[in-house]
Amino acid sequence: MARLPLIVQSVRRKRIGLAVTIWLQMCTVASWFLVALGAIHSLHTYRPKIRSYILDFYAKRDYVKRLVYASDETCIEQVRMNRIAFFKLCEMLQTLGGLKSSRNMLVDEQVAMFLHIISHHLKNRVIKHHFNRSGETVSRSFHNVLNAVIRLQDVLFKKAEPITANSTDPRWKWFKNCLGALDGTHIKIRVPTVDKPRYRTRKGDIATNMLGVCTPDMHFVYVLPGWEGSVADGRVLRDAISRRHGLKVPHGCYYLVDAGYTNCEGFLAPFRGQRYHLNEWRQGYQPSTPEEFFNMKHASARNVIERCFGLLKIRWGILRSPSFYPVRVHNRIIIACCLLHNFIRTYMSLDPIEEELGEGLPSNVIDEDEPNIVNIHPSDAWATRRMELANQMFDEWQASSN
Repeated sequence: MARLPLIVQSVRRKRIGLAVTIWLQMCTVASWFLVALGAIHSLHTYRPKIRSYILDFYAKRDYVKRLVYASDETCIEQVRMNRIAFFKLCEMLQTLGGLKSSRNMLVDEQVAMFLHIISHHLKNRVIKHHFNRSGETVSRSFHNVLNAVIRLQDVLFKKAEPITANSTDPRWKWFKNCLGALDGTHIKIRVPTVDKPRYRTRKGDIATNMLGVCTPDMHFVYVLPGWEGSVADGRVLRDAISRRHGLKVPHGCYYLVDAGYTNCEGFLAPFRGQRYHLNEWRQGYQPSTPEEFFNMKHASARNVIERCFGLLKIRWGILRSPSFYPVRVHNRIIIACCLLHNFIRTYMSLDPIEEELGEGLPSNVIDEDEPNIVNIHPSDAWATRRMELANQMFDEWQASSN
């Protein structure tokens, strides 16, 4: 009988402990229920944020603000175009190139990142630090913008326009029906060791031989990168005109080429063995033969492609030294740089990076359905035509001088 109170007290403690345990379990179940109910409610009430080019003031976009939105001067220094041209490019890449904003990155940041890389040839790890993004995000955005720019080829590549008979341009008025100029240039790249002998140029650099074709107003018409640096310019040109979607030269029209190419139908080369380079005429020397006068005017007009190449490499740092991308990707980057060159010349009224040019030529776009030149074999008829043109130019020059 003496132990009865102890037994009752023990039973009471057990009941109290059981009640507390049940209460805690009920509270846990209720809390999980409330959490699940809140998640379900958020799924049904979530509305995606409307994205725009208005700057969102949060940490990961601070660098974009300083890079693009601060001033036109800073924008040109960092991405090679002013703010108006930058917004226009973003719009074109969205509507025509298919570029889209991701969940955490708007289109303007992707484009700024791409332009900043090719302008200054920066590594992925540097961009990752500046933009406060992961390396995978930087790489994915770069390739997305690159693909979008390539899709603008039909819009940004200039259509060929022959020089008209009434042209007054002192450099081009002699070359009626000329479409522009073309030449090759070497761009340094990185290739596997086994491929280096094929890509080695005469100067010992590892580079790709790019064919560039431009109009008299310095717009690219056609670009063909990818050939090994050891390949001659004429071989690259033959490949360009033989491609299905390659360089088109209608009969009766032609491009100016240097002495490294064959003088044939569609491609007018200078006379060999005569003065040609512009620096040879800057000492006050006057041409004394039709061949020399022809070469002087030919060099003055054909120099436009050299200026295009020079401006291209000044503007885009990724073309001045071997890039960190594979050959296939680097060739696409070259095309993208040429397309952006055309875009800047079209949508920027004043580009501090290049000198101001005169007014454009009147529009006289060639008909794409006309038969095109499909070979570059030399012909006596074209040599005779060049000689007749040289005599005509020399006679007119002498008459005007007298």
